[in-house]
Amino acid sequence: MTGVEPPAEGPVPHETVHRRTRQLTVPAGLDDATIAMLQLTYDGVDVVRLARDAGVPALFAFASVTSTQDVAHRLAAGGTPAGTVVLADEQRAGRGRQGRRWLSDAGRGVWMTLVERPPDAGALAVLSLRLGLAAATVLDGFAPEPVRLKWPNDLYLAAGKLGGILAEARWRDERPEWAVLGVGINVHPPAGSVGVALPVGTQRAALVAALVPALRAAAACRGPLVAAELAAWDQRDLAVGRRVIAPVPGVVHGIDADGGLHVRDDDGVIRLVRGGSLIFEDG
Repeated sequence: MTGVEPPAEGPVPHETVHRRTRQLTVPAGLDDATIAMLQLTYDGVDVVRLARDAGVPALFAFASVTSTQDVAHRLAAGGTPAGTVVLADEQRAGRGRQGRRWLSDAGRGVWMTLVERPPDAGALAVLSLRLGLAAATVLDGFAPEPVRLKWPNDLYLAAGKLGGILAEARWRDERPEWAVLGVGINVHPPAGSVGVALPVGTQRAALVAALVPALRAAAACRGPLVAAELAAWDQRDLAVGRRVIAPVPGVVHGIDADGGLHVRDDDGVIRLVRGGSLIFEDG
């Protein structure tokens, strides 16, 4: 199991905090450079109001961080409550699955991580899929078309990838002590790119307020995926019926209740895949 990061020594003294953060509660577990990046607003909305709109006990917005995942892990180790949200205008080292870099330019997307303390270790295997379903449902209200899902954690529009999910857990005594649930959504195309994004005029704060309750509800679910979730995934599945060259060559036949991917190989055998990334033969 993954080791648990050591808890912070305690709250950082208020004297070390930049003047503009004095109205904020200073979170335990962060270094002075990170604390100096705290902001009173996010996308023009007061962070206290945004926390209330999202229904969470704590919300911290930063101008720039290495990764909201890294900050959330440190806050969780310092005892922050479940439901804490970490937002950043910019991530200097944002990441996706398998350490892949996620371009997170300032102001161009929602770069967010939610801290949870999962009630059911058995549900972690399907957590990314549940979060994807929840995010896609919310994004349907902002996007120009229904959002599709690519196993195990990507969000797509017809023109390409819109965002992704990254769930990471820390364990103690064979039980998850906390999980950090990262979401990256392109609200505007990456700088210098014609990449996929939400329509012009989308407000990041409004998207956060809508996403967070849905993600929290998904994270609270127990056990494997139920029939309704499998049906919802099937309706949004970008891969079903398509030929892939990885993680195993064949044609995708959907997912099962434990989050595994079914691929029919060239010999007609259904292969069960638990890890890796889908690569389509047709790109």
